[in-house]
Amino acid sequence: MHLKRELLRRCLIGAPAGLAIGTAITIILSFFIGDGRYHAVVPAFAAECGCELNAVAIQALCSLLYGAALSGASVIWQVERWSILRQTVTHLLVCSTAMFPTAYCLYWMERSMAGVLQYVGVFLIIYLAIWLSMYLSYRRRIRQINDRLRAADGAS
Repeated sequence: MHLKRELLRRCLIGAPAGLAIGTAITIILSFFIGDGRYHAVVPAFAAECGCELNAVAIQALCSLLYGAALSGASVIWQVERWSILRQTVTHLLVCSTAMFPTAYCLYWMERSMAGVLQYVGVFLIIYLAIWLSMYLSYRRRIRQINDRLRAADGAS
């Protein structure tokens, strides 16, 4: 029951965070485009939605949903009875399931086999980099704790 409550809490925190991050990305990309205009959505997505306002609303909803999903997925790391492999594979599948349809529908990737493969490759590289940095950080902390415990045990 505790994990379900924590899942809900993290989803509720993650939803507005996803919206904020999604909005920040559009602002940053607009600066990089450098034409003095705000590019809220990919033009092809706006055309598919009939107008830019519809596209922005749908993109905002998707940002809320993937923010909730990615934040909620972090409870997977709290399931202590699972191996790190099971946690990692489950977390990767949940994150991929949240991100891939969003990226495809919102035209964040080219809609072709090459675009899909490129997106998956970039996603996996970013995921691996984040996972590896977190793993090494936790491993270092565990070593420090063990060293302190050994020192305390030796001092007694």
